[in-house]
Amino acid sequence: MTFDELYKKVITAKAKNEKLTLLEGSYDKGQLDCLLHPKEHPLIRRKHDCNCEDPACVSACIFEAMQVENGTVTIRSELCSGCGECIKACKDENLALSKDTVTAIELLKDAAHPVYALMAPAFVGQFGEDATPSRLRPALKQIGFTGMLEVAAFADILTLKESLEFTENIHSPESFQLTSCCCPVWIGMIRKDFSKIVSHLPPSVSPMIACGRIVKELHPDCKTIFIGPCLAKKAEARDPELAPAIDCVLTFEELNDMLEVFQIDFSAMKEEKREHSSTAGRLYGRTGGVSKAVGECVKSLHPEYNFSPVTANGVANCKALLSEILSGDINGNFFEGMACDGGCAGGPKRVIPTEQCKKNINDYAAASPFHTPAENPYVADLMKRLGFLTVEDFVEKSKILTRNL
Repeated sequence: MTFDELYKKVITAKAKNEKLTLLEGSYDKGQLDCLLHPKEHPLIRRKHDCNCEDPACVSACIFEAMQVENGTVTIRSELCSGCGECIKACKDENLALSKDTVTAIELLKDAAHPVYALMAPAFVGQFGEDATPSRLRPALKQIGFTGMLEVAAFADILTLKESLEFTENIHSPESFQLTSCCCPVWIGMIRKDFSKIVSHLPPSVSPMIACGRIVKELHPDCKTIFIGPCLAKKAEARDPELAPAIDCVLTFEELNDMLEVFQIDFSAMKEEKREHSSTAGRLYGRTGGVSKAVGECVKSLHPEYNFSPVTANGVANCKALLSEILSGDINGNFFEGMACDGGCAGGPKRVIPTEQCKKNINDYAAASPFHTPAENPYVADLMKRLGFLTVEDFVEKSKILTRNL
């Protein structure tokens, strides 16, 4: 039995509450353990032994997590960012990503805790034409989720934070700010190889972590499952400093597998419409979205400020941009990097093509009744529920939005 066949059998059995001892066919017990206990295994695993003379995966890993020991490729989990470059580089297709689908199903089957789906901004259209945002909510409830929150709403909050920090930090033509909001690979790259400019990173968590922390502040006994197109979010959720915020990370592909196993029919769902996020937060799902969101917010706060963004997407382009910043050879004062081509819209575990995903993101952003985070009443309500009188107080004083760099 192949790993993929075993995976489908296991998640089907879990969904139907069947005992795994009833699984038929021969299978690798180690692979089964990877499915049942993913956090006890590396994010990236080998499907079988390899004997490459010049392993491309080792060359592709900018974090030096892939190494050759005694003629065999080994993976150092503590160094792995989950960028997935090694998977793309492996000519034998011998590397695969950890799957957390079984963990998610088990969380949903446990009635002791409410479970919230934290949906990444690139979600629109990923699960078919009928899977509109207003139908996805009841569909997720049908498989056991308590509710769905759009992480874009928490991107709104971080947009305000980075905008306020920009206006405080830009005092001369030589000043600049690196966005710290979205991509954990971008942050990891800066911390590892470009430490001389790390002081230009605001100490912000990502929208995923902000969402998880705030939800758990409001619902202390809940569990959180982030859902997106990214491999690196699985690594970010395992970071000891950030780990309590997120209990499980699913890719869009993994959620799609669950929807199929639970036989969800979106056309039969009664719509539940919510407007939690502004245009700004929804744009975070594609390259340039963070820059556009922060730029619009800076303009509304201080129209006299010069906001000059530069963006890069793809690991090689991000590294080149950071090298140029380090050498002082680039003009701009706000720099955004995303490791995937097209940003999250090009995430390796998306279901639909990148260009279609970008179009969906832009259309969904344009449809928001709120253009900027300052206009978003959901953000104001969150601040009130957390005990802050103003957004400025919240972004300046709340530890929920910060991390160590």
